[in-house]
Amino acid sequence: MFVSDFRKEFYEVVQSQRVLLFVASDVDALCACKILQALFQCDHVQYTLVPVSGWQELETAFLEHKEQFRYFILINCGANVDLLDILQPDEDAIFFVCDSHRPVNVVNVYNDAQIKLLIKQDDDLEVPAYDDIFRDEEEDEEHSGSESDNGSEPSEKRTRLEEEIVAQTMKRRQRREWEARRRDILFDYEQYEYHGTSSAMVMFDLAWMMSKDLNDMLWWAIVGLTDQWVQDKITQMKYVTDVGVLQRHVSRHNHRNEDEENALSVDCTRISFEYDLRLVLYQHWSLHDSLCNTCYTAARFKLWSVHGQKRLQEFLADVGLPLKQVKQKFQSMDISLKENLREMIEESANKFGMKDMRVQTFSIHFGFKHKFLASDVVFATMSLMESPEKDGSGTDNFIQALDSLSRSNLDKLYHGLELAKKQLRATQQTIASCLCTNLVISQGPFLYCSLMETKNRRCKLLPLVMAAPLSVEQGTVTVVGIPPETDSSDRKNFFGRAFEKAAEGTNSRTLHNHFDLSVIELKAEDRSKFLDALVSLLS
Repeated sequence: MFVSDFRKEFYEVVQSQRVLLFVASDVDALCACKILQALFQCDHVQYTLVPVSGWQELETAFLEHKEQFRYFILINCGANVDLLDILQPDEDAIFFVCDSHRPVNVVNVYNDAQIKLLIKQDDDLEVPAYDDIFRDEEEDEEHSGSESDNGSEPSEKRTRLEEEIVAQTMKRRQRREWEARRRDILFDYEQYEYHGTSSAMVMFDLAWMMSKDLNDMLWWAIVGLTDQWVQDKITQMKYVTDVGVLQRHVSRHNHRNEDEENALSVDCTRISFEYDLRLVLYQHWSLHDSLCNTCYTAARFKLWSVHGQKRLQEFLADVGLPLKQVKQKFQSMDISLKENLREMIEESANKFGMKDMRVQTFSIHFGFKHKFLASDVVFATMSLMESPEKDGSGTDNFIQALDSLSRSNLDKLYHGLELAKKQLRATQQTIASCLCTNLVISQGPFLYCSLMETKNRRCKLLPLVMAAPLSVEQGTVTVVGIPPETDSSDRKNFFGRAFEKAAEGTNSRTLHNHFDLSVIELKAEDRSKFLDALVSLLS
């Protein structure tokens, strides 16, 4: 069920309890976790934190800890599946679920006893009505009648029996019609996977309602929202709306007059709203590297081709930036060039068809030396969490990423920025290699790329299915479904249901272990028949 009063029905309930916290491995979940940890620290709430990266880890961790806890909090996992069916908990276990994955499973919505959903109801949820989905089982009427009908004529008995048969037939027909309608309603509701309000913003709202919100918590909420935008999980309209909400909090927390500004301490934290360039890490990199490794500019210029590289040179010439300047660290560029850099780049970007080069965002200053954009922190934290370094486990990476969000651990954040640069370079090189060697193949209703040919004008309108080797020993691949990228895109992903149907229809061996339903594991030898089924489903 949806929790209407987060303070009374959630926080005051767990405040005096020992709780288990399951946190998914994404930046928004980490930020929500940081806010909740800060609140728990204020009120001395005892908790155990367990990072989980998929359903199998969640099940294993729950089985390991279920005897010690009665209250469980799940962040960015658990809302879009039947949680009780997966975990099989005791009847007295209570689950508080704060999850941005949509659609919310209907069983979770209508379970009043054990599932408490910490989800903003102003999101466009469109949950089907209870009576359309659930129906009380009716007991079959008994047709004994021998005792009461002893004195009845055989013709009367026959007439009554015929009436009962007709009534039963009508009930069965109504039942079948209701079940067919239920299937259609559930299919329409569950067809697309998408994301709602950031979990970090939901947790910040809770802190604000309790008058315990701090500037650090506000920054984590900003980073959580920016993570959703960076990863294309929400629409531009949703992002701008939520930025407006956070902007009011920024004004409230960071308002100072001129006299106070002069008296700021060296290690103070200031958050400010600003319009900035849609270029990754450019203030911590060179402008040239940032332009080459930002998805938006790399795709617009088509930098994997010689023609694309020429277009980049023309763009820099149009802006009026010498190559010597753009190839050195941004901090070392001439101050005269940096003064109007944003306006100059935005003006030239419009000429080259990049009308979305300027974005609304927030920045944070730690003292006078350290300045980061919200997107910088997202990339750094994500890179620490996904670090491929051999000496670190998933839990170690999670703790490193969580620590990097604290202002006392700026060294970890800078380490994350360096890792992010390496990952961005590797990503762009892989994409360029796939495109140049014709590894992206048109399958008709979608494009398919297997990491180990087409020049199609429709490619911008087609979704992409990508497969990459996962385990050579087990012979498995990871398959990811990505919706088409268009200006009018509603960021809804239909691949979760499509993958499920294709696997069922072909008996393909798949594992749906990821919290995003559009990411699955597939046996390599089943790939061909799975793709054939997917093509026929989507054609």
